[in-house]
Parts: sequence; structure tokens; C-alpha cells
Amino acid sequence: MTPRPESSGSRPKGTAGEKIPEQPTAAQQKSAAKKTAVPKQAAAKKAAPSKATAKKAAAAKTTVGKTVAKKAAAKKAAAEKTAVEQSAAGTATAKKAAAKKTAVKKSAAKKATTVKATAAKTTAVKAAASTSTAAETVAGKAAAAKSPAAKNTAKKAPAKKAGTAKSAAATTTAAEAVAKKATPAKATAKKAAAKKTAPATSTVAESPAKKTTAGKAPAGKAAAKKGAVRKAPARRAAARKAPAGQVPALEAASAQVVPPEMEVAVSPAVDAADRERLLGGTHHDPHSVLGAHPVPGGIAFRAFRPYALSVTVVAGELRAELHDDGEGFFSGLLPLREVPAYRLIVEYEGTVLETEDAYRFLPTLGDLDLHLIGEGRHEELWTALGAHPMTHEGVTGTRFAVWAPNARGVRVAGTFNFWDGTGHVMRSLGSSGVWELFLPDVGEGELYKFEITRPDGSRTLRADPLARRTEVPPATSSVITSSAYEWGDAEWLARRAEAPAHEAPFSVYEVHLASWRPGLTYRQLAEQLPGYVKNLGFTHVELMPVAEHPFGGSWGYQVTGFYAPTARLGTPDDFRYLVDKLHQAGIGVLMDWVPAHFPRDAWALAEFDGRPLYEHEDPLRAAHPDWGTLEFDFGRNEVRNFLVANAVYWCEEFHIDGLRVDAVASMLYLDYSREPGQWTPNEHGGRENLDAVAFLQEMNATVYRRVPGVITIAEESTAWDGVTRATHHKGPSGFGGLGFGLKWNMGWMHDSLQYMSHEPVHRKYHHGEMTFSMVYAYSENYVLPISHDEVVHGKRSLVSKMPGDWWQQRAGVRAYLGFMWAHPGKQLLFMGQEFAQGAEWSEAHGPDWWLLDPGYGAEPDHRGVRDLVRDLNTVYRATPALWRLDTDPAGFEWIVGDAADDNVLAFLRLDPEGVPVLAVSNFAPVTRQDYRLGVPEDVPAWHEAVNTDAARYGGSDVTHPDPVKPEPQPWHGRPASIRLTLPPLATVWLRPA
Repeated sequence: MTPRPESSGSRPKGTAGEKIPEQPTAAQQKSAAKKTAVPKQAAAKKAAPSKATAKKAAAAKTTVGKTVAKKAAAKKAAAEKTAVEQSAAGTATAKKAAAKKTAVKKSAAKKATTVKATAAKTTAVKAAASTSTAAETVAGKAAAAKSPAAKNTAKKAPAKKAGTAKSAAATTTAAEAVAKKATPAKATAKKAAAKKTAPATSTVAESPAKKTTAGKAPAGKAAAKKGAVRKAPARRAAARKAPAGQVPALEAASAQVVPPEMEVAVSPAVDAADRERLLGGTHHDPHSVLGAHPVPGGIAFRAFRPYALSVTVVAGELRAELHDDGEGFFSGLLPLREVPAYRLIVEYEGTVLETEDAYRFLPTLGDLDLHLIGEGRHEELWTALGAHPMTHEGVTGTRFAVWAPNARGVRVAGTFNFWDGTGHVMRSLGSSGVWELFLPDVGEGELYKFEITRPDGSRTLRADPLARRTEVPPATSSVITSSAYEWGDAEWLARRAEAPAHEAPFSVYEVHLASWRPGLTYRQLAEQLPGYVKNLGFTHVELMPVAEHPFGGSWGYQVTGFYAPTARLGTPDDFRYLVDKLHQAGIGVLMDWVPAHFPRDAWALAEFDGRPLYEHEDPLRAAHPDWGTLEFDFGRNEVRNFLVANAVYWCEEFHIDGLRVDAVASMLYLDYSREPGQWTPNEHGGRENLDAVAFLQEMNATVYRRVPGVITIAEESTAWDGVTRATHHKGPSGFGGLGFGLKWNMGWMHDSLQYMSHEPVHRKYHHGEMTFSMVYAYSENYVLPISHDEVVHGKRSLVSKMPGDWWQQRAGVRAYLGFMWAHPGKQLLFMGQEFAQGAEWSEAHGPDWWLLDPGYGAEPDHRGVRDLVRDLNTVYRATPALWRLDTDPAGFEWIVGDAADDNVLAFLRLDPEGVPVLAVSNFAPVTRQDYRLGVPEDVPAWHEAVNTDAARYGGSDVTHPDPVKPEPQPWHGRPASIRLTLPPLATVWLRPA
């Protein structure tokens, strides 16, 4: 909307406090016509000296307030005669008589010493009436004489009212005279004038920008100090013609005492400095200027409504239009003693809105919130910052709050103000760096951003760092939201903490939601994903980053909306529905979480308020050398708080069962991917990032304390000591543990895949790649990951890594999965690998589900691998020896680990009661008959639990359908042994029969 231009026709009605010429009433015209015949009336107009004095004092406009009756001390004196007679008189004749009386009294009074008084020019303004009455009172020189008449009464200049008969019913005009103490008794207000006040209408008067002053002390004060007024010669005032549209002003013969708050009125208009800052978006405390504020003379109302044609204050039966001060500012002064409950009626071109005033509310954030934010200890930060629909002081609306300590000013812009934040200036809450504003009548679904004025004066429009919902990318706005979801997973939550994750079955299916079934929403996925994962026997799903990210090709690892599930698949409550359905199916939900870095998008976190804020201020520390992103400043309290609270947020608000923390190694080392000279050592001269260490320890400790049963998992690719050690237990390096529950075993993944990629004839030279993992298997609590990172960017899919023909490739995958599920540690498998997809994964089209179409000729080959994964999970979950002592060396024993020439590995897994499982892998493409293996002598027979070479999996079906009994022949250092026929490229599990 654009401001309406000045009307070229008749002038619109005057607004509250607007200084416009009034049209003369009939009484005034009559008075003007008779001015030559009435010399005393002209003489009464001799106010030029007083008016000149007022102009020199730079008096502008003054509020004409209604004089309230105080005491009836002088009611029986001459004031009663003049006041009652003047108020009863409604015609020009009565006015003429009153003028004569006043002139006579003035002449007598001016025999005393003349005391100069301040001149005040006042203009009464209409409120709702169609016509206005202007009264200008010019106080001249007056003196109180010690005559009997002066002792009996305090004389007061009457307020002239023109056109009383026409305006009394529609408009109330109060006149205030200059107060002057002549006797100890206080003057009373004119009863007749008070009776003429219309009950349903009030008049807002505009006050001068500067206080009216005089060269000498006011007459009232002088008289009060001396106790008596000396007589002075009377001065005769020459007649002066009154300007058209104004009532002749009368000199005050005596004055009344007004209430203290009404003594010196101030201008309600926004002063020039505040006005400039509000327009420029650099005002830190708009609530101290805008809204309603008690001031001398009443209550000042100020509104900043760009493009509005008018603003009217409505308080009960009171209705007063504010004066248009230009550039969207409106102001007015109401003669009230306290701020009322009020609303604003705002007229725009083509529409009229009635709304609450956003600048009448107290802050929605308390001192405790601000204190915790400043300390970096607000564990529920998402409840304090961001946009929250709420009811505040009985009014519904939305609270906006953002941390931007370097900003000169912050405004909120959105669909509710047509993306023009000029009129929605936020206030700064002390030294916290937090800016806040409550906007009435703004609710869910509205889009918004923060308009930030940088330290250099430039502006930037930013998405909310704590937005809990966003637009669908590539759109970047934040969305106001609140959750009404009702969870149905209470049973799952009650039992998820029964056993630690490292002592429970933990088999993970990694999923990229957007491409698992392309085109499905969260709710549609909820109807398919839980059933599929449960059928395959996985205990958990791990969702690749769900937090909002602008570039789909990043797979979610370059996050801009840390508190918002990606809008590509639905709303936050839709995502809650998916998690709920997975829980109801008995599936835990892990989520990839990325606190290491963030992208440089100009609308997001990078230099959020014009200076490095979320990123480190040192450019060498801030820039991530590998991904072109920015690293968080983990040493800053508020930034650390932002991330710790974010971890808690996902676990509490979305019932996430665990966080897999991405790129931990890049956080831990100052020299990560940096050359000498590109990094600065820490305070001890080392390369460890001490701030990142402290952050990770705090995050883990906070999550485990607040959300029992959750698990945190580190993707950490180095030999950092104590990743999964408790934070209060210091290791050889002197650091306490990082506090994670599990850690990805990147070494095992790299070595084992390297081994499997060799031709079988060469594998004997790389045999140690399959056994080395047991050297450090119990240094941490490990997960064995075959993740998305291993099947993209030219690395080929899992089955395509295997050498040989198609049969050998599939057999190699089956043997590898059997070895992986039996190895100490938890398992993770990326989607598509469960059915031996030959192509690399692409986020554009997802897994090749068509390989499982019964009409496809090779479908049995792919279905066979998927059936094997199902059976591995089924046996795994039912066999405590495979998971109960994953982190305890007592749960593992080598049978043979050095049969490099045979490409054979054999080991035992044990549960706490000593019940074993025997796992044997033959990574040669030949069948090995009567292969002897040493076994415990206390097991009378062994039964084949899994054979990856079974025909139903697509193998050659070299199996052991009958129990295998041990022989008393010692072998491999054991008192008994068994003879097996080892299938080619296969893994066999045997357990006691």
C-alpha cells in the first residue's frame, strides 16, 4: 500500500491535535460585524504584548484540558458570578457582556504592580464531532490587588466558546487558564463548562513540542512567594482585531490551581531523534516511545503505522482520532489520569482494521530466560527464542524473539505486514542481545523473517535461527507454528531405557527419507517404512539429516534450519506422526545431527547480525576447508547453548531415540584438513579444539540427563581417546571422555571393504585387514557402519565392490554381511544394500526398487540377499551372545585368525552365561571339505543357524542340515574339534544344538 496523496478537493476533517484554521461560527461572525460599534470588545482584544511574549518563548500548541473542580473556597465570590453567568450565556450578547466585565476588572486590577506571566497558546481539537471549536487563550500581564474584592475571590479569565448550540452535543472543548495564587483559597472550576462535556466523546489536544517559557517568573509563583500582591497602575489595552476563526483571548485577572499532572503539558508527538531511529530501523526501545504513556497533561498516545490514513484510539466509550504527524506517525494527548485498556482502529486505503497496539505490552521474556541465555544454560532455548503463538496479557498473538547482539536494530517482516517491517520494530532486552516483540492477531501459518540493521547501517533479511517450521525449499522464509500432536508411543518410551544400547540388540537401517520412496510425504512414509523395517528385523532406523537444508544435493548435511524438520515432506506434526508410527511398530528412531558447520547462505546464519556471530571471529577458524562452509564458534556461550538445546529439542519434542553426530573429527582438531600456518595452536600448544571438546561433553551430559534411554553416536574417524568414555573419567591424554554412547568404527569399515575388494587369490596378502579391528575392538563402544558415504561418488554400491562375476559378487556380499553381523559391535546398513542394488545411490531417484519386481528376471538374486538380511536380524536379536557383550572382551574368542592362505576366519561369540555362537567365514571362491576347527569341549553338538550359501539366498546350497558333533581331537589349542564343509564365499553360524 502507498500513502494517500493530499486531497485536491475539500479538506478532510481535522484529526486530534491537528493545527488547522477553524471556520468562524455564527456568533463570531456577528461579533466581528459589530466590532466598530463595540469599542470595549475591541479593547478587550488588546493582547498583542502578551502574544508577542508568547511567540518569543517559542510556545507552540498547548493541550486544553478539562478543569476539574477542586475546592469550593471562592464559590460565593465574584468568580461565581462571572463563571456561572458566562457558562449560562450561549449567545453573542452574553459573551459581549462577559467581555465588558472582564475588561473593567482588568482595568482595576492593573493598578497593582504588573507581573509578567507566561503566554500559552492553546487549541482545542475535535474528536468525533463533525465541527471543531477552537479557543485561544493568551495570558497577559495580571496582578492581584489587595482590595476587598481581591480577598473574596480569585478571578479567572473565562473560556470563550463559539457556536455552542451547534457543537455542544457532538464535541467537548475544555479550556485551561493560567493558574495564579492570589489568596490561600484555591479557585474552583466553572460548573457550567463541566456540565457541557459530552459523555460519549472526548477531545484529544495537541501539546507544544517545547515548554512555554517567559523571561520572568510566572505571576502565580511571584504572588505565592510574597504572600501579597502590590498594587500597580492599571494599563489600558488597545483594541486589536481578532484573526478569522479565533475567539478573542482574554487576559487572566486571576488564576486557579490545576492538578499537578496538568500543570505543564507536553507534546505527544514522537520527537525528531526517535522518529529518525524508528524510520531507520535502529531504535532499541520502541516501546518507550510508542504506545500509551502518562505525561504531564494526561496520557500521550503514539502510533507508528506506515501507509495508514488515520489511527483512532478506542477505550470503552471513548473514541479519539490521533493527529497525523506524517511519515506514518500518529499522536494525541488525552486528559486521562491513567492508561486505559484500549484498541486501535487503523484506516488504510480501502480497508479499516481494529487491532491491539503491539507497543502496549510488557516483555514476554523474563529475567530468568535472559540470564540463562547469557550464561549459555537455557536447555529449552526453543521455548524462549523464535516465533511462538501465545496468549499474552489476555490477548492472542505471536511472540518473536531473536538473538542479535551486534544489530543496531531489528524489525520483523512477514506476510502479516506485506513484508514491510518498518512498523514492527523490536525492542532490545538489556545486555542479553535478545530482541523481542509481541504482535497481536498474528498466528500460525504466517511467513516471517527478521530485518536486521547491521553495525554499518546496511540491512539484511534473515530467516529465524530457531524457526520450528520453514517454507519448502528453495523458498527460505520461516513459518509460525505450534504443535497439537497427540503421541501414541507411551509404551515405547517407558521401556526404551530398560537396557543400555551397547548391551542390547542394535541393528540399524539407514534411510534418506526424501529418496527412500521418492514423492512420499512423512505421513505416507509412515504407512510404508515401519512395516518394511520391521519385516527385515532391524531394531532402529537412522534418518539422514531431517533438519531443513536449502540444497537437496547436500543430503541434509548443510543445515540452515536447525530446529525445523524439512518442509519438503510435510509439517513438523507430520514428522511426529512418522516417528510415532515407527515407535508403535517397535522401531527406534535415530537422526543424523550436524553441529559441526553450516552453509554461508546470506539469508541464514552466516554473519547473522552483520558480524561473525555463530561462526568463529577468526577467519582461519571459521572456514571449513573441505566443504566451503563455516564452523560454529563452540567457545561462545550462546552458540554452545544454541546447539546443546537443539540436541535436547529433537529428543524431547520429536521423541528421537538417538543422535548420530556428524563430522566429529573435524570439530576436535584445530588442524583438521589445514596446512601448517593455517591454524593456531590451543593455549597448551596442542592441536585439540578445547572449545569443541567442552561442547561435546556438555551436549552428551545434558541429553543423557534430560532424556533417559536415548543414545548418542559419534561419527569420528580418528583414534581420539575416550569418545565413548564418561565425561568425568580422564584418560591418558588428560581429557575426560566425550560422553558418547557409541562410535562409528570407521577403521573396520575401511579395512574390511578394502579386503573384500581384492580378488580372492590376493586376499591372503591382506588378511590382517580383517583381523586388525579386534586389536582395538574394545577401546570404544562401536557401530560397524556400511553407510551412505560408502556407496556414492564413485565408490560403487556394496555388491559392485565385490570382484568376480555376478554370482560371486552376490556371494561375496552375503558372506560379508554374515561376518559383519557376527563381529563385535552394532550394525548399520544403508538402504538399497539390503537387496544388493548394483547402482550407486542417488538422492534424485533413490533405491532401485524395480529389482524386486517379480517380473524382473534377476529378481530372485536380489530378493535372496534381502531374505538373508531378514534372517540375520532375526537370529541376531534372538541370540544374546551376538550383542550382550559387544563391549566386553569376555564376549569374543578367536578360533583361527591366521588362516590367510585359506581366506578363512573363525571365532566364538559368548553371552554372559558362556553360551557360544561359532562364526566361520570362507572368503575363497572354493568349497573346503572337512575343514577342521577347534571348539569348546562342553558343547555336545552344533546346529547350523545361518548359512549364507543357502539356496533360498541364491547360494550353491552347501549346508549342514544335521547337527555337527565335536571330536576329541585337539585343534587350534582346544581339546575338541569339528569338521565342516565350508561353502565358497560364505559365512556359517553354528550354535549349540
